[in-house]
Amino acid sequence: MSIAAQEQTALEAVPKRLFIGGEWRDAAEGATLAVEDPSTGERLCEVADATPADAKAALDAAVGAQAGWAATAPNERSEILYRAFEALNDRADELAMLMTLEMGKALAESKAEIVYSAEFLRWFSGEALRADGYYKTAGNAQSRVLVMRQPVGPCYFITPWNFPTAMGTRKIGPAIAAGCTMVIKPAQSTPLSMLALAKLLEECGLPPGVLNVITSSSSGAVSEPIIGDPRLRKLSFTGSTEVGRKLIAQAAENVLNVSMELGGNAPFLIFDDADLDAAVEGAMVAKMRNIGEACTSANRFHVAGAVAGEFAARLAERMGALKLGRGTEEGVEIGPLIDAGQRDKVEELVSDASEKGAEVLVGGSRVNGAGYFFEPTVLGGVPAGARVLREEIFGPVAPVASFDSEEEAVAAANDTEFGLVAYVYTRDVKRAIRVCEALETGMIGLNQGMVSNAGAPFGGVKQSGIGREGGNEGIDEYLETKYVAVNV
Repeated sequence: MSIAAQEQTALEAVPKRLFIGGEWRDAAEGATLAVEDPSTGERLCEVADATPADAKAALDAAVGAQAGWAATAPNERSEILYRAFEALNDRADELAMLMTLEMGKALAESKAEIVYSAEFLRWFSGEALRADGYYKTAGNAQSRVLVMRQPVGPCYFITPWNFPTAMGTRKIGPAIAAGCTMVIKPAQSTPLSMLALAKLLEECGLPPGVLNVITSSSSGAVSEPIIGDPRLRKLSFTGSTEVGRKLIAQAAENVLNVSMELGGNAPFLIFDDADLDAAVEGAMVAKMRNIGEACTSANRFHVAGAVAGEFAARLAERMGALKLGRGTEEGVEIGPLIDAGQRDKVEELVSDASEKGAEVLVGGSRVNGAGYFFEPTVLGGVPAGARVLREEIFGPVAPVASFDSEEEAVAAANDTEFGLVAYVYTRDVKRAIRVCEALETGMIGLNQGMVSNAGAPFGGVKQSGIGREGGNEGIDEYLETKYVAVNV
């Protein structure tokens, strides 16, 4: 089958309507929104554009299904998740094609995301069977302490465009495992992957009303009636810190349980004793995963002065050799940015650094023509005042700055309101422990450029978020603790 035929097949297979109460339906007012191919700027298709009335209907469905779903046997919840894990892997090629069409990343990366997404379903299929409480004798031996873990109740999820399937399964998996129902609103730019995931879960036996999907051109309009409804018990959002602050303020009215995975500004520290070959490899992973459009992306490279020049030159050679193009084309490694606004921001940050004295070692420009492409770029000798060291780039740009001491490196790494992830390269075990303890981040990649793992707690500190997703901690976000004092 030709690439064009594969693209058409993937698009035709996905529903284009809202998924509410187990039914696929049009938006209340019949409106639709266009989904764009960022590699061409052309319309791929249209999907339903939900209204506040649709949002209320979705929450009604979730609330209506909550009691029955909470009473469902853990074995059944586990089996549904495991079937979905297998189905996601079985359909990886088709789903990867769909993701590449709406998001832009190369097919190989999209397929890797599908595999990663499925791992959350596998992990939480096990966690569904492990949620527990405890029983003990009180200190005075006159009573007993009984602690129960119960589902928090109906949830509302808002997911981003950069990992359109994985950011869904990372929330949906633990919610299903814990016995929570949910409404999910995917990003306007990438609704197709979530609609396809909802269809897959439906086929795997997820009961009506447990998962409800609303696609909309106005996140605020559909979110307000859901967040303001006292029946909602949890809000989980992945996206920018700016939007996260507003959502936390809205959630405060009903004192909602909130999980927030927000912005990042990841420092990548390379000490003079580091294995430079390994550091370059790790840098390529940490910087170029998802075209640099990841909250975990290495945002700034702080490199020991003795090796900064060599590292920057070697990184520039590697990044300059990457092949740009439409993600469905053979051999393409780097696709377009998500839209014109994101490309303009990346260009602005590069221009600011260059004007302040940074040297453009490779790239540095937008690619003229169709789509939202920007050249993989390495900036050497970036001065402290450059915006690119302080703002989240979300693009294929690697700014390199040097340091003279361990203390200076740690201070530079921590000089941000964000604290999601950091990367450290050193062969000195004592230094590794000192630096990892001193870094103000929720995650650290020590001598490796990838931290994402379904079995590990993902999340940040400071203004990078609240709570953890994945790992043993992941299901805790969806369980309430109830204590019963037992008179014996």
